[in-house]
Amino acid sequence: MTQVKSVLRIDASARKNGSSSRALTDALLAQLAPENLVVRDLVMGLPFVTEDWVGANFTDEADRSDEQKTTLSLSDTLVDELTAADTLVIGTPIYNFGIPAALKAWVDMVARARKTFHYTANGPEGLLTGKKAYILIASGGTEVGSEIDFASGYLRHVLSFIGITDVTIVSADQQMVKGESAISGAHDVIAAL
Repeated sequence: MTQVKSVLRIDASARKNGSSSRALTDALLAQLAPENLVVRDLVMGLPFVTEDWVGANFTDEADRSDEQKTTLSLSDTLVDELTAADTLVIGTPIYNFGIPAALKAWVDMVARARKTFHYTANGPEGLLTGKKAYILIASGGTEVGSEIDFASGYLRHVLSFIGITDVTIVSADQQMVKGESAISGAHDVIAAL
């Protein structure tokens, strides 16, 4: 694995200590050894999309009021972080078969028409091409890739929607079934990347 220039790290686990997804993310970043690392920890959550946010987002940028600009300022920052990174690393648990609400809020803040995708005669087209993404997923009982996993497929689809199609998923899934072998297996995959 060659050193990468800039990484945006997204942590979605509610747990700061004892989090498998955070530990996997740490292991991957030790291998990537980025020159520049931006960390966006979602543990405290992000605001959800509101009516005011939608109105501001669909107002032409040149016509936005100061209040609308303020409403979109966090979203603009999140988009800028994502745009600046050449590699995206998302560490997430699976909660109740899907991603945590905080990660969904992040997705809603960065999937923006005219910023990260645009509509064409042939449908939507992602604007964030040429990036690499790693998704590190931990679960207690949900098997990643199974019919009850609504996290990995969703994240792969959303990233593709905004133009990030080079996605590698590493999972430490079914930890309540597999025990420590789930974690050690994921670390083996990371070491082999």
